[in-house]
Amino acid sequence: MGVTGPIRVVVAKPGLDGHDRGAKVIARALRDAGMEVIYTGLHQTPEQIVATAIQEDAHAIGLSILSGAHNTLFAKVIELLKERDAEDIVVFGGGIIPEEDIAPLKGLGVAEIFTPGATTTAIVDWVRANVREPAGT
Repeated sequence: MGVTGPIRVVVAKPGLDGHDRGAKVIARALRDAGMEVIYTGLHQTPEQIVATAIQEDAHAIGLSILSGAHNTLFAKVIELLKERDAEDIVVFGGGIIPEEDIAPLKGLGVAEIFTPGATTTAIVDWVRANVREPAGT
């Protein structure tokens, strides 16, 4: 069954991290690339993020985490998606994430991690290649 419309991405800032410039830049880049973007705003809980993704029929969740709580927050989002039978929603993210934490996060089910210096083009291209494409493209 194909997706019948643009890729829908929830961009979220979980936890206490109050720096959202990068998340807004990514949200704008995805939007400018023709995707539908739902930006949740600051200080979202994993429960709020997953509920939004399900309610908005999102294909992906992009988490921006600069607080150092990436291991806990990514794990909780993945756990909640499993509990809600929504494992088809692709989870990716970025921020200040040490190299040694990336492989364990991917082992939990995080599809990709973008670290500082990743270009918006690289992120858009990755989403296009790894999130269900709309039918007819």
